[in-house]
Amino acid sequence: MIVSMRAERLVAACDGACKGNPGPAAWAWVLAESGSAPETPTRWEAGPLGTATNNIAELTALERLLAATDPAVPLEVRMDSQYAMKAVTTWLPGWKRNGWRTAAGKPVANRELVVRIDELLAGRTVEFRYVAAHQVDGDPLNDFADRAASQAATAQEPAGSALGSPEPPPSPTPAAKKTPARTRGARTGGRAASAGASARTVKAKFPGRCGVCGGGYPAGGSIARNDQGWGHPECRAAG
Repeated sequence: MIVSMRAERLVAACDGACKGNPGPAAWAWVLAESGSAPETPTRWEAGPLGTATNNIAELTALERLLAATDPAVPLEVRMDSQYAMKAVTTWLPGWKRNGWRTAAGKPVANRELVVRIDELLAGRTVEFRYVAAHQVDGDPLNDFADRAASQAATAQEPAGSALGSPEPPPSPTPAAKKTPARTRGARTGGRAASAGASARTVKAKFPGRCGVCGGGYPAGGSIARNDQGWGHPECRAAG
């Protein structure tokens, strides 16, 4: 069902959750009317994915949000996954030019989801905004989507405002502080380490290319090992 709200602009957040990587996973999105103070969720939805990777959950959350909203209404999307956001705002044009292969010549991971998101973005105004996850005073919509996705991943049951579901419960543990970061990217113009990949980051001795996205990194830049070698830390969960 397409969510059609009488608003000049919609503000939304989407998030994926995975209890293990891969493991029980789920997606969630939440909407608020732009300009409402405070930004109060008006519609939300979450759904299970069975066993999946964290990146599949993140991309699915974005795909379900775009599919559920009116393409005629400008949309702001807040995300805490650099992988999902960069996939559709930075890497996608190069992947298409390369025949759906990365700059390193490897097949693009999760291609079907990326193609579907690309189709849903065509002809509409969408602004992507990165927000840091699990901040004590972080973005309230992102926090809501995070909790909804986490609950759905655990229960493996759908939930949402249309189903009359109660608001997802608070996180069971205190929010862990992370370094705040924020970027913006307009359409007009990532997260947990994958199984077997190291979470340790090091400084690159020489410039090179990420084995996941194919993008370059400079000498002295932070890199982390992933299932395809070394590359950007935010790409190591690509699956």
